Amino acid sequence: MTNQKKFLRYDRNQLACDGVPFADLAGEFGTPLFVYSADAIRGNYRRIRQAFAAAKPLIAYSVKANSNGAIIRVLRDEGSGFDVVSANEMDRVLMTGVSADRMIFAGVGKTADEMRRALKAGVKEFNVESPAEAVRLDEVARSMKTTAPVAIRINPEVDARTHRHITTGKKENKFGMSLEAARGLIAAIGGMSGLRLDGLHAHIGSQILSDKPHEEAVGVVDAFIGDLTAKGHRLRTLNFGGGFGIAYRDDEKPLDLKGVAKIVCGLVKKHGLELILEPGRSIIAPAGVFLTKVEYIKRGKAHPFVIVDGAMTEMIRPALYDAYHEIRPVAKPSAKSAREKADVVGPVCESGDYLALQREMAVPQSGDLLAVLDAGAYCSAMSSNYNSRPRPAEVLVDGGAAHLIRKRETRRDLYRHEVVPSHLE
Repeated sequence: MTNQKKFLRYDRNQLACDGVPFADLAGEFGTPLFVYSADAIRGNYRRIRQAFAAAKPLIAYSVKANSNGAIIRVLRDEGSGFDVVSANEMDRVLMTGVSADRMIFAGVGKTADEMRRALKAGVKEFNVESPAEAVRLDEVARSMKTTAPVAIRINPEVDARTHRHITTGKKENKFGMSLEAARGLIAAIGGMSGLRLDGLHAHIGSQILSDKPHEEAVGVVDAFIGDLTAKGHRLRTLNFGGGFGIAYRDDEKPLDLKGVAKIVCGLVKKHGLELILEPGRSIIAPAGVFLTKVEYIKRGKAHPFVIVDGAMTEMIRPALYDAYHEIRPVAKPSAKSAREKADVVGPVCESGDYLALQREMAVPQSGDLLAVLDAGAYCSAMSSNYNSRPRPAEVLVDGGAAHLIRKRETRRDLYRHEVVPSHLE
């Protein structure tokens, strides 16, 4: 068990979250259910802050990983900043009392309305992803008689060695721009009175477990900053993104933060820059558990199917990324329990609706509870109502007590916003 999962313990053969039994949570709040440990969230945030302490960075939690307001508040109280990719994410953070000058506004498709809202709020910096976006932001800022602080997002052309859907720093990705294009835009910004060049942004991907891609990116960024400095440009910030990988599997090790921090802190110190980081998964993923109940055991010719009440509508990562999530029985099985390979699948009418394939396990019985680990990031946030399934409730365990932080959707919620034309009544 990694340090990030110490909040999970078997007590009298019952799995618990910070001492609160999952069986009790299922009884009170139902299943499927997302459960988060506030202490684990705090610990993960502090681990990053300590690793990069030499640079005193702005750690801007990536809200897209999990945007629940209670989680934002836990991190607010730790002193976190926030990385947002829409004006509505920005509003979520503003509602918690966080000042906009602790927010970075990212995303490749910012609308003019979002730009106006972010400028009015006073965000710390815009990550500009393309020359066309810079032109629009300049126009919007000038129309408001203000100046937008910008960081140019560059593609260091570094292979992050991660899943193709979550790599972001190569020329074939939609994010950022080539070094050549960035040089041209930086030169053009001198003639854009609505923009102020503050820094660079260089996020190469997500779930990176090796420090080698970060080391390569630092080398590219170092040379690029040196070139800009020689041309008379003065930068103030460097946003190195996030992407700090976690251990989803027992045979994986989370990214060595101290190793990455050493080279990144050395870079910003060399150039006299403020460091900004945008971690999401590494803070919230290990702190979350998806709790689901077994409905049926179906014996196929090749292997059994464990059919649960949770589905790809809540946990799309296995279907979308071929992602692995450890699954633990809530009631600890006997050491003598027979084990076999099984598929853990949901009730949604898609062949891709699974939580695990060919997973060796003590096959449970109908009514048993299963805990799917590392479910804090990109699970609830990416959930849907496909098959008219209501989104599940969410619970935060803090101080030994369970707090409901999102109500389970009702059947009425599913069609609340539908409008029926009068002739079809």
